Amino acid sequence: MDQKQFVLAINQICEEKGISKEKAIEVVEASLASAYKKEYGKKGQIIKVNFDEISGDMKVFQVKIVAEENDDENEEAEETIDEEKELKKKFNPDKNITVEEAEEFKKDPRIDDEIEIPLPSKSDFGRIAAQTAKQVMIQKIREAEKEAVFDEFKDKEGEVVNGTVQRIEGRNVFIDIGKAVGILYPTEQIVGEKYNIGQRLKIYIVKLDKDAKEASLILSRTSPDIIEKLFELEVPEIFSKTVEIKSISREAGSRTKVAVCSNEEGIDPVGSCVGQRGSRIQTIINELGGEKIDIIEWNDNTSKYIQHALSPAKIARLDINEEKRSATAFVEEDQLSLAIGKQGQNVRLAAKLTGWKIDILEEKKKEMTEEKSVEKEEEKDSETEPKEDKQEKKTAEEKTKAKKEEIKNEEKAEKKAKPENKEKKIKKEDRPEKKKVKKDKKK
Repeated sequence: MDQKQFVLAINQICEEKGISKEKAIEVVEASLASAYKKEYGKKGQIIKVNFDEISGDMKVFQVKIVAEENDDENEEAEETIDEEKELKKKFNPDKNITVEEAEEFKKDPRIDDEIEIPLPSKSDFGRIAAQTAKQVMIQKIREAEKEAVFDEFKDKEGEVVNGTVQRIEGRNVFIDIGKAVGILYPTEQIVGEKYNIGQRLKIYIVKLDKDAKEASLILSRTSPDIIEKLFELEVPEIFSKTVEIKSISREAGSRTKVAVCSNEEGIDPVGSCVGQRGSRIQTIINELGGEKIDIIEWNDNTSKYIQHALSPAKIARLDINEEKRSATAFVEEDQLSLAIGKQGQNVRLAAKLTGWKIDILEEKKKEMTEEKSVEKEEEKDSETEPKEDKQEKKTAEEKTKAKKEEIKNEEKAEKKAKPENKEKKIKKEDRPEKKKVKKDKKK
């Protein structure tokens, strides 16, 4: 065995897999122990190997547990009491050792102590032993890699991290987030979003899964929690808790509503989230692929909160039933489509945001009653007018009618006079032409 190459191989495994050197040596010792047992040991033996990375030497031990040697009579008595206890206490010479024999290897041995018995070390292993050692090493490295990933990301569960698309298998997207590879299932992908190899994304770590073969990290792009974490990254007021996110309702890839409030006076929660000229909110929108985000001011008053949640629609009237936690919003005809939204999206998101059942109705009956009341008032006013005022109105109307008739008669007279003058002019012009025609005939 070349010592330098072996040490270099261990260091390379540590760098590539992200595991510690001590863990890598444990993997090597486990693989050597399995190879030794396959080639030189027995089936029931427990083999342990201590590997020295400096010298490259290994020491082999057989591990035995101190136990009392039972007679046949005692064994039969134990079988009648409890079979499980009998199997545990049954003396196996390949796994157990008596107290007297253990005194040769350890001072004052006690029952259930582990005794390491030295075995002759071997360096030549057959093909089958080498293959078993390889399989054990691969398995142990995978387990060590999973443990390293778990130790690193167990505190990052529920956070947003940067990742790069590594590969795409079917509809599953595998994303490299440093020392680990996470998986983005189709249910956690934004509808209509396309992924390319090498593309950089911000992703939300949902949970760690130790049972998964390769990807032990389950990622998401559709979780409402990713909205909160992105706001914490972009808005310092939210990170410092001066502005608080009260509720989030989201339909991933389409629209999101966020309710915010301020914990300090003089701070506008909506303005701090939007930023100067929309710079803060625009970066979040771009990260989510153009998803619309409505920022709403949270309010203790349920009526105002529901009205804010239904924005940009203007609510004319709101009826609330606190027992059923339901509300009916009355809007004008031109605001009806805004309040409902595309395929009911606006009112649906508002209901999720507030936790209330919301119905939208058009404000028609109220308008009709108002018009009727106005007409009745006008009729009453006309009836209450004095008779003198009525007579004055009539005389004024008659005078205006007479003036209009005089103007019309004058216009008609002028129109009749104009065509007579034209006819006279035409006759005078025609006369000399007739004389000229007669002279030409004489000639």
